Amino acid sequence: MAWIDQHCHLPLDGGAHDLLEEAHANGVKRLITVGVGVASSQEMIGLAQTFDGVWATAGVHPHDASDGIAGLEELLSHPKVVAVGECGLDFHYDHSPRQVQTDMFARQINLANRHNLPLMIHTRSAWMETFDILDREGVPKRLVFHCFTGGVAELQESLERGALVSFSGIITFPKVDELREAAAACPLECLLVETDSPYLAPVPYRGKPNRPALVPLVGAAVAQAKGLQAEEVETAVWRTASMFYGLDNE
Repeated sequence: MAWIDQHCHLPLDGGAHDLLEEAHANGVKRLITVGVGVASSQEMIGLAQTFDGVWATAGVHPHDASDGIAGLEELLSHPKVVAVGECGLDFHYDHSPRQVQTDMFARQINLANRHNLPLMIHTRSAWMETFDILDREGVPKRLVFHCFTGGVAELQESLERGALVSFSGIITFPKVDELREAAAACPLECLLVETDSPYLAPVPYRGKPNRPALVPLVGAAVAQAKGLQAEEVETAVWRTASMFYGLDNE
């Protein structure tokens, strides 16, 4: 087995090669690099075509919802695209008007349903609104909440909708007891791990640029919260992520 970083943002400045070499040396063999807009998604697809063990998503982040999703659907048929997203709601920053965020999120839910693709969700300060839109539009068969920051109540709402939840380096931060309680309560087969690099580097690298090579630290923190060995989380995440994204035959 090996680790899968189920959500990262590889750089376009030529640094991806070195990051991937470091990741492989640390046992991270598969990565999903995530689009946050139509142009960004095209760029992530280009990286996925260039490097083995890398796949891409295509989606429009709520911060960029005002730019619309024109041209997004055409990207979803690319063989390296394994999910729609990241998309959702961010009522913390409100970089796009909330109604626009809601509309673009609903349209991307529908794309995931029409194309039978997983949906990768970003939600911040908008849990109930996110659940309401999912219920109204139709919950995709495969759904993951990336960078999960909720507690046990939000976990249960997610699981009731058949979702996976993905833990980031935040789980290593000192004042996140509710998040660790959620990790402890989450069935092993329903969780994933990620870096969200270059953001949210885990302790002891907090405050520095994150990188995919650090995803084993996230997995170890999840294992500690659950009272398991890191290898148990590694094995489960590899199996779950590979099935979720359809990588088993790759």
